[in-house]
Amino acid sequence: MKSTRPAVLVFSLVFAAASVPTHAQSEAAPAATATTAESTGRRLNELFEQYFEEYLELNPIFATYIGDNRYDDRLPNAIGPEHRARARELNERYLAAVQKFDPATLSAEDRISYEIFLHQRKREQESERFPDHLLPLSQTGGLQTFMPSLGSGTNAQPFATVRDYENWLKRLDGFVVYMDQTIVNMREGVAKGVVQPRPVVEKVLNQLDSLIVPKAEDSPFWGPIKRFPGTIGTEDRERLTAAYRAAIEGKVIPAYTRVRDYVRDDYLPKARTTVAWTALPDGEAWYAFNVREHTTTSMTPKEIHEIGLSEVARILGEMDGVRRQVGFEGDLHAFFEHLETDPQFYFTQGADLLDGYRKLKLRIDAALPKLFSVFPKADYEVREVEAFRAQSAAGAYYQSASADGSRPGIFYVNTYNMKAQPKFGMETLSLHEASPGHHFQGTIQRELTGLPKFRRFRGNYTAYTEGWALYAEYLGKELGFFTDPYQWFGRLNDEQLRAMRLVVDTGLHAKGWTREQAIKFMLDNSTLAETDVVSEVERYIAWPGQALGYKVGDLRIQGLRR
Repeated sequence: MKSTRPAVLVFSLVFAAASVPTHAQSEAAPAATATTAESTGRRLNELFEQYFEEYLELNPIFATYIGDNRYDDRLPNAIGPEHRARARELNERYLAAVQKFDPATLSAEDRISYEIFLHQRKREQESERFPDHLLPLSQTGGLQTFMPSLGSGTNAQPFATVRDYENWLKRLDGFVVYMDQTIVNMREGVAKGVVQPRPVVEKVLNQLDSLIVPKAEDSPFWGPIKRFPGTIGTEDRERLTAAYRAAIEGKVIPAYTRVRDYVRDDYLPKARTTVAWTALPDGEAWYAFNVREHTTTSMTPKEIHEIGLSEVARILGEMDGVRRQVGFEGDLHAFFEHLETDPQFYFTQGADLLDGYRKLKLRIDAALPKLFSVFPKADYEVREVEAFRAQSAAGAYYQSASADGSRPGIFYVNTYNMKAQPKFGMETLSLHEASPGHHFQGTIQRELTGLPKFRRFRGNYTAYTEGWALYAEYLGKELGFFTDPYQWFGRLNDEQLRAMRLVVDTGLHAKGWTREQAIKFMLDNSTLAETDVVSEVERYIAWPGQALGYKVGDLRIQGLRR
């Protein structure tokens, strides 16, 4: 990567002010100040633009996801020492550059951009203390499941031309290097005591096993070959088919096999029996950093835990009100069991669940003008979570549309366990993941062309993004939804999930809770299916602090509205 140090010009104006300014001075000063702010702001935004260009070159997959296809053939060894050093140099250089600006000379909007950029650079600098690269695989993330989805032919990676197909072959070469680096890093992690807990490793093994297939046609990487566009001729199809078969069977599957064998034979026996992040070296500071990262507050884990307990108790009371409203004669836990076991509350076929969400999308779209006058230009579609990652994936999640709207947003629904997808949870889940939740917030943000690109595409704060999505569930009643008491219960049940996260995440990582204790707490306080609860708890184990952002952000947004 060409690394050009930006030339940052800082202007400062010194006014010799008299004790009583003249009329001419009083009118000239605002004009001079405005000119200074415009000039300084222009140079600040040039700095932002140059940073973003360098960032894209260093992070080409991110570029692909935002619709910038200049680097579609690249996949750097992002967890290797050379790339990490380059990323650190980039951050340090721009941290030093932005600190040369005087925020008092900036306009209000530029001041916001300055503060966000400075915060992000300092945050990344602080994160250097913690060796995330030694934990390259978990069931919640990692290129082992990301790449099959990206290369499926239905995701952000384009497969419209011969060059697109050839770009992906080159990117797969980088993926093989990355997979081999995961083994190197995990070995270093074992030596330093930075290893994943056993339940996390077991889930990763399941993912790896599912992607080691006997022939290319059985792999999700074969998807683009199944979906050749009509513009690609027969000769190119034959050549590319042979090249993809060779790459998948000769490079990709062997890479998966090497990682799987290492994880199974060497890493799993050394996996942690503990689950707390604080059990890792420097773990207490590491978890505290994650809490600040995902909540953007100075609240301690103990404070968050107490808020969670209070919210869980409040929501249980509202759930009991629904039980009385529908005339159920048993107690609340009997009502939970009724909702968990009665077939009337569940689809039996994934296709029916997906169809239900597509019909619900039409109803929500029609209601949104009641509350909103600003809408994303891009639409979204409902899709099923791919089978190879369904077992350990969340019940649903959203993927943003491209900034130009050429690729729609995607509301992914997991059909692995139909008992984890109750009908009474559909309205609240759609409001959260799609419109007016993540689809509105994320897509509109990307479409704000007047903002610096780092704010449009990288200004993601868990407490804001997830807090907004949870707040979007709250708006459902104002949009005319939740008229069915069972659907209202579904909203409470999802809110309860976010409240329980405050208790369980801090319980696991700061209060010595066991995995089993966390699972029991969630089963006792909601109607979530046990498979869903286990997946949730193991997600918090692997991704500490992230789950705190939802409820913390929602409570803040609710408070701002009041």
